[in-house]
Amino acid sequence: MSGPDPYAPQSGDGGYRVEAYDLTLGYRVRTNRLEGTAVISAVAHTELTTVVLDLVGLRATRARIGGAPARFSAAAGKLRVAAPRPITAGEAFEVEVAYAGAPAPRRSRWGAVGWEELTDGALVAGQPIGAPTWFPCNDRPDDRARMTMRITVDDGYAVAATGVPGPESRRGGRVTTTFTSSVPTATYLAAVHVGPYRTRTLAGSGAGVVPAVTVTAPPALAAAADRAFAAVPEMLRVFDGLFGPYPQEVCSLVVTADELEIPLEAQGLAVFGMNHLVPAAQRLIAHELAHQWFGNSVGIAHWSDIWLNEGFACYAEWLWSEASGGRSADDCARGHYARLAAKPQDLLLTDPGPDDMFDDRVYKRGALALHALRRVVGDAAFFDLLRRWTAENRHSLASTGDFRAAVLAAGGTDAAELLSAWIDRHELPALP
Repeated sequence: MSGPDPYAPQSGDGGYRVEAYDLTLGYRVRTNRLEGTAVISAVAHTELTTVVLDLVGLRATRARIGGAPARFSAAAGKLRVAAPRPITAGEAFEVEVAYAGAPAPRRSRWGAVGWEELTDGALVAGQPIGAPTWFPCNDRPDDRARMTMRITVDDGYAVAATGVPGPESRRGGRVTTTFTSSVPTATYLAAVHVGPYRTRTLAGSGAGVVPAVTVTAPPALAAAADRAFAAVPEMLRVFDGLFGPYPQEVCSLVVTADELEIPLEAQGLAVFGMNHLVPAAQRLIAHELAHQWFGNSVGIAHWSDIWLNEGFACYAEWLWSEASGGRSADDCARGHYARLAAKPQDLLLTDPGPDDMFDDRVYKRGALALHALRRVVGDAAFFDLLRRWTAENRHSLASTGDFRAAVLAAGGTDAAELLSAWIDRHELPALP
């Protein structure tokens, strides 16, 4: 692990890597009260006398390292736990933190991110630095870990969260569900959604290459959700052919009774507002599903490589349009190229800067770079490139440099130079 990410220098610590999070959470919707215990299994990269975790807006009440009580202090979004003895480089260790409070989003240059109350429930919007608003963690994109979450809510509420759900248990008017994720998950891709929901399996899913897709929604929105997500099994079949097998353990779609500005992806999961249950939102559904390959399986170590997540997911929107009988990807590309050409040419795709990392130009220029490659190398070589990219980097970290090498191998010097023109220069190249 390297030093702090320059786009989010306040987040994470490079002195150790996390191997697993084990979270026990109790949440009461009516009072917005969260109580939790986090057990963090990690390995030291350097000698540690203090373990530094990210925790924002919640108060730690107890800490242990290796089972022994440990002194701790908190300030400026950091929880510092003093090791009873120095932890040597290469040593495995375990930190346990009990904490509680009223979770709320944190303010950031990207807006409010993190745990957010809904009219009747809550959701997590973790990207890029929202995870510490609900659990202590090493909040950096390159530190992925397995996760187990036991989440308890009042009867009448249901939970959808990252991981494979286990059986529910009930006690004293409370319901506990355990979610287990054995694939490495970035902290920003861990999510919890709570509401008066019911969960059903989407018709047409669970057969052939299509995983069983669960839809968690308020009962009053079940019919609208069925209509909105009816094409999801076919989307997954199309993406299986274009990108390779679905890479996650689950495929869970959540619908809130509130309107949301944008849908949000998490590991094996995506959440939509009630306002997204309309035909015009089909491209957004395709986008969030594509993130299960690009961003959630093939991950990035540095936020400056965000185009590898968003450009690929944006291009998946155009591919779905083409596959479903809508506008061709080429028509979509040429329309967006004209709009992009009219915008300022002051964004570098390989390093857009923290303020512009979620700028629409990152999404569209990234997608256009992929379409330009497709035009130059041809469909067979291009989609073979994508399938090899997702297979070789399945549930691991990849960089722009890695993609350059993949493009060079797939299309030679001409393809590599074309990619460079799109991602290494400010001015917009001509579209082939």
